[in-house]
Amino acid sequence: MTSDLLDLHGKDIVVTGATGGLGAAVVHVLLARGARCHLPMVEAQLPAHLGWATHDQVRPAPRVTLEDEAGVSAYFASLPGLWASIHLVGGFSMAPIAETTLADFQKMHTLNAVTCFLCSREAVRTMRRGGGGGRIVNVAARPVVSPVGGMSAYAAAKAAVAALTQTLAAELQGEQILVNAVIPSIIDTPPNRAAMPAADHASWPKPTEIASAIGFLVSPANVLTSGALVPVFGRA
Repeated sequence: MTSDLLDLHGKDIVVTGATGGLGAAVVHVLLARGARCHLPMVEAQLPAHLGWATHDQVRPAPRVTLEDEAGVSAYFASLPGLWASIHLVGGFSMAPIAETTLADFQKMHTLNAVTCFLCSREAVRTMRRGGGGGRIVNVAARPVVSPVGGMSAYAAAKAAVAALTQTLAAELQGEQILVNAVIPSIIDTPPNRAAMPAADHASWPKPTEIASAIGFLVSPANVLTSGALVPVFGRA
């Protein structure tokens, strides 16, 4: 039975990147707690393999490009007042600095930092329109706090996400909009297993485990935590 403090019935929540491994797990947690999930996505329709794709509390929005300022503004303007907005869209690449082009660097910045900035800004506007208060959760990455060579473009982009998160938390604290980020290590997804078949997959954090952490951060139970970079490393 869901605790009253974790209950999300009647609450509208945006989840970007909902069709990915982590996103699908987050939506599952939110639906189980009664939330209405608004899902901007690049796809024309939700993939059939998602068990919740036909759930009556799911509101998919096809063909939304989260790097496009006008498109993001229009999407959020179409929503009711939000309780929370969870920003999972991003990208990953790695290469030594001498082999990293400006285009590589800019691509990581756009996929990770720009999408987070635009969605966070519009979420704040939508929360204010709904009467104020709310929750924002972003996704940074472990290299932000534990540097790894060969990830300059990715780490810099995720560092921007972390800085944006903490700056917004300070800016919005008087409005009861709590802003946090989770910082995972390598997430245990099929693509990551395929890319690193010899790794210790059992030590990686599972999407369901990270989704539970995000579920707390967006819940009414969270009344204090804001500006946190929450480590969800698993045992790695």
